[in-house]
Amino acid sequence: MKLEVTELGPMKRALKIEIPEDEVNRRFAQAYADLNRQVQIPGFRPGKAPVALLEKRYAKEVEEDVIRRLVPDYYERAIRQAGIVPVLVEVPPLERVKIKKNAAFSFTATVEIKPKIELRDYRPPNPISLKPDTRTVTEEQVDRALEALREQQGQLQAAPAGTRLAEGDYAVLDVEGFVDLAPLEGAKKEGQLHRVGSKMPVLGLEVDELLIGKKEGDFVEISQPYPATHPDRRLAGKSVTFRFSVKAVKQKKLSPLDDEFAKDCGPYASLAELKEKLRVEMERALKKDIEETYKEFILKRLAETHHFEAPDTLVERELTAMVRHHLAVRRRQRGAAADFDEPGKRQEEIKRLREEHLPEATRRVKVGLILEAIADKERLTVEEEDVSAEIERMASELKLSAEEVRRMVEAGGEESGDGLRGRILADKALDFVYRHAVIQK
Repeated sequence: MKLEVTELGPMKRALKIEIPEDEVNRRFAQAYADLNRQVQIPGFRPGKAPVALLEKRYAKEVEEDVIRRLVPDYYERAIRQAGIVPVLVEVPPLERVKIKKNAAFSFTATVEIKPKIELRDYRPPNPISLKPDTRTVTEEQVDRALEALREQQGQLQAAPAGTRLAEGDYAVLDVEGFVDLAPLEGAKKEGQLHRVGSKMPVLGLEVDELLIGKKEGDFVEISQPYPATHPDRRLAGKSVTFRFSVKAVKQKKLSPLDDEFAKDCGPYASLAELKEKLRVEMERALKKDIEETYKEFILKRLAETHHFEAPDTLVERELTAMVRHHLAVRRRQRGAAADFDEPGKRQEEIKRLREEHLPEATRRVKVGLILEAIADKERLTVEEEDVSAEIERMASELKLSAEEVRRMVEAGGEESGDGLRGRILADKALDFVYRHAVIQK
């Protein structure tokens, strides 16, 4: 194999790879031998058809097959020989290539490589310096948490007849959308419980202000116009009327804060014991939050003190993931009404989100590469017990079994597994820097 490496920029290389004629011929011979065993040629037993006949009938397919086998193999050899680390391990897009027997085969791959990072100021004798976080759990915060628990334990009861809705009350709503006085399919909900004042949308619409002062049996209507260019022909150029019927008014009854309330909340003998349990949990959560705050500062500091260009490929991948996540969250928040979004507005929103999140995507990529470099220098590794512990953590967060999460990771293939191990390794590197940081006195 002949290899010619051309530098196209700080993080791009062109690899011109030439595969010798004898290797090309060997691969062609192998491909035709495999094909001969697979195809049925009238007048010939399996595997006995003349190669010249196969070449006449299947030349193009065999050429494509040989290219598919040769290129990944020799691309991997080339990057090892060149001593470079590509941003992505998959074969990059290639120029249009042609191959034929009795001739050497050449192709050129443009590869984006990871930047060389000169690590600095992350461990003694020059550790990162952190300002002390002196936050503590106060008595007032414990009391607020106790009041929130009391609110959670409250029981919804039917309000007295004629009660008009006010902030904090609950309305049981039936909702339906109409176009030209006809019900709109997919725009109906029954028995929707809504807390007035929560500002939570119902079918994507805010209804709090309209509900205040209403009583059981009342209804409100909201008209939502759609432009003539809307892709849903049922809605184009029309208005959807959403009718909200108040089926019931409910109010929450709160128990007095006493020992009986504590017993209702769990295995607590007294209100004092419940308060102490809340305090311990809040202090544990605060300790975790302080640690995360320190780590966020460390990440910011690492990004500020290491200067290099983030590879475009990685930034684009991170940016795409961020935008996709944002749109998914918005769809969940807006519910069915999100289906009414116009494609034009959606594209404008995607463009706006890309511009908005580009700096953060770039920062994340840079920080990820720095942590990767730290892990490499400090010889940090990911063991199987690390993977199991992370799967257990994810399972607890997602409220699934560890086996279900493991199957989800395995279903994502090699890329999913590598991504999981990469995140674990980055966390290990960040923990390493945090453990060696110095908190100012």
